[in-house]
Amino acid sequence: LAAFVLLVGFTACGDADGSPRGPVVLAASSLQESLEEIADAWAADGHPAPVLAFAATSALARQIERGAPADVFVSADQDWMDMLEGQGLLREATRSDIVSNRLVLVRGKGAAARELADLGEGRLALADPIAVPAGRYAKAALEGLGQWDTVAGRVVPAENVRAALALVERGEAALGIVYATDAAASTEAEIVRELPADSHPRIRYPAAVLASSAHPDAVAFVDFLQSARAQEVFRMHGFRAAE
Repeated sequence: LAAFVLLVGFTACGDADGSPRGPVVLAASSLQESLEEIADAWAADGHPAPVLAFAATSALARQIERGAPADVFVSADQDWMDMLEGQGLLREATRSDIVSNRLVLVRGKGAAARELADLGEGRLALADPIAVPAGRYAKAALEGLGQWDTVAGRVVPAENVRAALALVERGEAALGIVYATDAAASTEAEIVRELPADSHPRIRYPAAVLASSAHPDAVAFVDFLQSARAQEVFRMHGFRAAE
């Protein structure tokens, strides 16, 4: 990721042939399909196509903290964005919540386990519950439901929510807790149930322009994420409004 960010960052405003390049956007992995579609719509309107890089929010935030030359950050939670804002790494008045999400319990299609009580010697896949937003939300939900102590020893932490889902899809974990949007896009896993919204902090995705960005389209692209056109794409991928 670091090498890729450096590569696209140094050429963020122009390709080798002199044609303009869109802003470099670092975004949570759970946004990949929706943001790629939104980026296509942005480019279709005549703007230079943005350069998109996806990874766990925690990994991206640390890259920004270390000076990754990007323009826009879209986080899967408030805490990592708060950290960057506290260090003066966000451009003032550009931060806003763009969408929200939900948590679901999933299993591989045809798997025997249907509930956490069915785990037995099986594993529970989560994104890293220490650093990655999806994992932290999942741990908070399990604590809120009084189940964390029971399953903590069966947890398999993954580098991001997509990796956690992949463990379930491959049968390497009996169950997993992931975002509803990721589960809905899977052909190898199925949703068992949605976790109660009041069992964990609300899942909101903030976006902001980085203070170091000089790209002329950075602010406009963040604004576009809140447009009716972009919000419809998010909705089609299972996200909900941020309010």
